[in-house]
Amino acid sequence: GLRAGYVPVSATKVYWFICYNSSSPGPKITDPAVLKQQAKELVRNWPSDLLNIMDATPDDTLIRTPLVDRWLWPAVSPPASSGRVVLVGDAWHPMTPNLGQGACCALEDAVVLARKLTTALKSEAETPSVEEALRLYGTERWPRVFPLTIRANVVGSALQWANPIVCSVRNNVVIPKLVRLGPLLEHTNFECNAL
Repeated sequence: GLRAGYVPVSATKVYWFICYNSSSPGPKITDPAVLKQQAKELVRNWPSDLLNIMDATPDDTLIRTPLVDRWLWPAVSPPASSGRVVLVGDAWHPMTPNLGQGACCALEDAVVLARKLTTALKSEAETPSVEEALRLYGTERWPRVFPLTIRANVVGSALQWANPIVCSVRNNVVIPKLVRLGPLLEHTNFECNAL
């Protein structure tokens, strides 16, 4: 039920996170020093690299945000567009960060949307069908984003299990098998083609 990690984002900045199970978000804490202390308490026995990064983090850069899954379902979830209004990225298909694909999918959305709009605006029709271009964007993107959102939610749920026996099987059998078989990264394949 507890995960943490860090990723360098520049020569001087590091993004770090802690994800833990909680029955409720609890009271809103606005004092960053208290947030840091609570975070350090959660991972007090973890490797010193993480603790050192946390210590070096300026208090005014800390945030705590409840993370919840919003599941997409065919025929139930709203379409990507309505008339001339269109949603992209997390506005349409929010994804927990468990696959590292949220921002990638938003960029993919932008490429596909640009392609569809360009085709509509270049058409010989007297009135370009922007609405149809937006609908086609949603139709093309759904088969890609729907499985990714489900997979991200499932992976996140599995990584938050707290039962020691189940966690041992997950960590020592399931995850190594997925890594060896290669499906772990198949979701990163997207061919953008020419615009």
